[in-house]
Amino acid sequence: MPAMSISETLGERRVARLGQGPVAYRERGSGTPVLFIHGFLVNGDLWRHVVPMMGDGYRCITPDWPLGSHELAMDDGADLTPAGLVRLIDDFMAELGLEDVVVVGNDTGGALAQMLVTTRPERVGRLVLTPCDSFRNFPAWWSKPLRPIGYSQRLMRLIGGPLRSQRVQRLPLVYGWVAKTPFPPEIARSYVEPGLRDAGVRRDFGRAFRATRAHQTMEAARRLHLFDRPALVVWQTEKARIYPLEHGRRLASLLPQGRLELVDDSYIYVPEDQPERLARLLRAFLAAA
Repeated sequence: MPAMSISETLGERRVARLGQGPVAYRERGSGTPVLFIHGFLVNGDLWRHVVPMMGDGYRCITPDWPLGSHELAMDDGADLTPAGLVRLIDDFMAELGLEDVVVVGNDTGGALAQMLVTTRPERVGRLVLTPCDSFRNFPAWWSKPLRPIGYSQRLMRLIGGPLRSQRVQRLPLVYGWVAKTPFPPEIARSYVEPGLRDAGVRRDFGRAFRATRAHQTMEAARRLHLFDRPALVVWQTEKARIYPLEHGRRLASLLPQGRLELVDDSYIYVPEDQPERLARLLRAFLAAA
């Protein structure tokens, strides 16, 4: 079976064997490690345009985290609560011997990044948050009605089947409010097909999705002042249906070395809608830090 992140522009495909199970990832370049964290129902392909524009001097690592669009299911019994996923990310960095890591999060991955830097910050040198869950918006308000899906494999398959249709993908409660333009068909398949084909992937998604609670991001927000290292918050100016601009402003203000940059003409998947702008911001941030 091919890797679920199909974009060869992300680099060579590898697998990290961790105590919780295997994590497939792609790696490109050398130098300062940059670790990307995506959210639910996407994988490393989310960063397929950004990574090639990072240039020399960066070791870009894009795992397929176990959030529903991953190739390799976790071991049965793996802890996929947010705290468990944060341990998984930390264990992944340890397995690869990464230090002084630049962590870049989007969507639910941004919430996990906040928890990482406030509970296990030792390997993190810099933080970048793009539009993401935060404060009491975890899970994001729009996905809360979908929480029952996480308890039923049968319901996941029933609802998942129509996701093969681009028309369904563009619905607001699917991908319509996260990316302004439709995904290319091959990328949409890389997001949708894993959970339709593999019961273990559906199990992982269900465990992770139903474990999200607002108190987890609220606790992270209370502790963000402890992360006194360079931090960049990149937020969309587009009228926010999911992640309001005020949340981006608050996150930047809570981080002692945080600063805010705004991106026009984008929904929350800034890596999808405005990859050139995001790559420029990342390069400038890393050069200055």
